[in-house]
Amino acid sequence: MIRYAKASDHLAIRDIVAAAFERPDEADLVERVRADGDAMFELVEMADGVLVGHILFSRMWADSLNLYAALAPVSVRPDVQNLGTGGRLVRAGMDAAKEFGAAAVIVLGHPTYYPRFGFSPEAAQNLKCAFSGLPAFMAKALEPGALDQPLTVVYPDAFGV
Repeated sequence: MIRYAKASDHLAIRDIVAAAFERPDEADLVERVRADGDAMFELVEMADGVLVGHILFSRMWADSLNLYAALAPVSVRPDVQNLGTGGRLVRAGMDAAKEFGAAAVIVLGHPTYYPRFGFSPEAAQNLKCAFSGLPAFMAKALEPGALDQPLTVVYPDAFGV
């Protein structure tokens, strides 16, 4: 079951994120994004009443009236990785991002993982950002034309870029 995260989930989310990345950096990032008020939304997946996965979408600043979202991070408890939780969270998150009004979603992620969800470096080619040009810097339009014009996007301060 996938649902929106609640404040009472935060400790379990921290544990999942830190375990998934084998370090606290990404868990700290999630907490900084929340503390700064830059989280658009978070989703969690439950299995047998226990949190097993988490995904965060944060708002980005852009020289556009459209809303753009950053997907980062997506985390799955190590003992249940490679069983589809991450994919389910990404798909549900993309649907939710569209409902929240995001015109496009930007990700800095594994170049062979995110294309299966429609992300591509080509879609990000008009974006000017600290990560522009990197193979891991990808985007997916949720609204027609959202990525067709040159656009500067800026990650929330918590990302440190």
